[in-house]
Amino acid sequence: MRKWLRRATLTAAAFFIICAGLFFYLRSQALPVSTVSQTSQMLDLQGQVIDTFHAGENRRSVALKGISHHVIDATLSIEDRRFYDHHGFDVKGMARAVMVNMQSMSARQGASTLTQQLARNLYLSHERTWQRKLKEAVYTAQLEMKYDKDDILEMYLNQIYYGHGSYGIEAAAMLYFDKHASELSVAESAMLAGIPKGPKYYSPYMNMKNAKDRQYLVLQAMAEGGSITGKEAEAAYADVLDFQPLDNEQHGFAPYFRDYVRYMATEKLGIREDMLYEGGITIYTTLDQHIQGAAEEAVRNGLPESSEQQAALIAIDPRNGYVKAMVGGRDYKRNQYNRVFADTRQPGSTFKPFLYLAALQSGYMSPVTRFKSEPTVFTYDEGRKSYRPRNYADKYVGDYIDMRRAISGSDNIYAVNTIMTVGAEKVIDTARQLGVTSTMKPVPSLALGTFPISPFQMATAYSAFAGGGTQYEPTAILRIEDSKGRILYEATPRAEQVVTPAEAYVMTSLLESVFEEGGTARRVAPIIKRPVAGKTGTTATDSWMVGYTPELAVAVWAGYDRDRLLTVAESHRAAPIFASFLEEALTTVPPKLFPMPDGVVSVFIDPDTGMLAGDGCPEKRLESFLAGTEPTEVCSGHEASDTSRNGDESDSPRQSPGKSGHRSWWEDFKRWWTH
Repeated sequence: MRKWLRRATLTAAAFFIICAGLFFYLRSQALPVSTVSQTSQMLDLQGQVIDTFHAGENRRSVALKGISHHVIDATLSIEDRRFYDHHGFDVKGMARAVMVNMQSMSARQGASTLTQQLARNLYLSHERTWQRKLKEAVYTAQLEMKYDKDDILEMYLNQIYYGHGSYGIEAAAMLYFDKHASELSVAESAMLAGIPKGPKYYSPYMNMKNAKDRQYLVLQAMAEGGSITGKEAEAAYADVLDFQPLDNEQHGFAPYFRDYVRYMATEKLGIREDMLYEGGITIYTTLDQHIQGAAEEAVRNGLPESSEQQAALIAIDPRNGYVKAMVGGRDYKRNQYNRVFADTRQPGSTFKPFLYLAALQSGYMSPVTRFKSEPTVFTYDEGRKSYRPRNYADKYVGDYIDMRRAISGSDNIYAVNTIMTVGAEKVIDTARQLGVTSTMKPVPSLALGTFPISPFQMATAYSAFAGGGTQYEPTAILRIEDSKGRILYEATPRAEQVVTPAEAYVMTSLLESVFEEGGTARRVAPIIKRPVAGKTGTTATDSWMVGYTPELAVAVWAGYDRDRLLTVAESHRAAPIFASFLEEALTTVPPKLFPMPDGVVSVFIDPDTGMLAGDGCPEKRLESFLAGTEPTEVCSGHEASDTSRNGDESDSPRQSPGKSGHRSWWEDFKRWWTH
């Protein structure tokens, strides 16, 4: 007996030493490296998801406290009811698995605890072999040694596969119900908790009966475990769940903007592609979904379905530089080329505000400077070259006109006279000052926008006028965070006073006349119920409208990719797109006047002479000037000129004061308000 006791004692001691040694050995060993891919996401300005990025696995990790307790209860009830009582191995479950496997002489029975499933998913393949089972046991023990139960449960819920490419409970909640994991109800939690056992077999998208049967088992298990009552289980089972369509992932929304953000993140901000597609980063953008929706609708409705004509639209908030909307073409699925950044299109007359700003800055000209609108041959390069510009449809006023009328009617003769007066180099400098980086040459045709500029640069340049002379660097990405919320990048948009507030206001005042009687955008003016300024532009192959309110600077281009000539109807499509977009985009924003800054003087002038209007003048117009450039000579009265006013298609006969010309700001305000 003593001999037997000694042997038993030695055996027990040896077993204890072996177990202790194994325990300390496993505790000292590091677990295999496990790289868990997480889905990155892109958010709009309101924090709504507009895109996700993942390398085959749609995964979004969340902390345990960010998961509904219904999910936790449902998962533990159906998968591992004694999870908090065992140390990684359910002895009863293991005994049952051994018996089944011995009887079948195979590894048919799977693991039963959450820790074992986590070990298999993190470090092992899904093959059913004894070798894999042994490794699984080792890794299970190590997980239990290194992590507490809540950590293991959190890892499990972020790792498990819920079908249709979604890994982890957060991705599953968004996929199936468009909710965060923290918002799931009892019924929704029970439905999701039943899927991992067979993601295809129990998918509600593939077999609703199987999914409901599985949900019933989960709810019964929850009731048996005491996390819900029997009545709550019945109510949850009877609840009709609102599943999201599988294709509801916003693949068709703002695709050109999303491409631009991806490009900026990886190519300009240094975010590695593996971080973008596997790192679980969050990109906060400036996109406004309402404004973007208005842009897409305006482009869609502005081009006939039978036409192959393309369009591009870019909207920038001049108050901060935020890119609020971007449409790079009419059909992203067919063509992903983003025409917002196309630098091959001539801007036409939309370039003229840069010309006239240079003229105002030079001191040589003011809004009442007059040139004769008639066919003219200009010589340059010391008389060695000549240039013969033409007005639209060869229509000319045949008399002297001032800058306001030249802008509203888009008179090309006046524009070339201006560049010959100011100097082409000065015009280029002014365009550069506004952010235009395209190639330009100092020739007279520059005044008519003959050198290509992208819609993006045009909107950026006009934003300086809308912003009172302050131009913000265009910004699409506000912030980028990693999966733990640490900031990887944060935007600090650069603001620069590129022109004086007074210069910006006078240009705005002049550009407002484009939408008034006689202006080239008069046909779309009734659509816009707010103060707006801008310029149309038409070339043989391009239709443009670039303009702004105090809240948005917008550039619209329409044309063909291969420089196909436009018909008359096709050449007028940019302005209606601009108008319908602007009014819908700002439908909830009250109309605002452009504020008049210091350095501006407004006086009544006589439109025919450019002098201060006296009592005897038949017409009077309120005109804004840079302080010091306003006229000082008073017109005491004159006979109405008998010259023809048959200008281009935009011009109209002169009317009596109060019915034509430039209204006072109070008249404008009443008109916009009553609309």
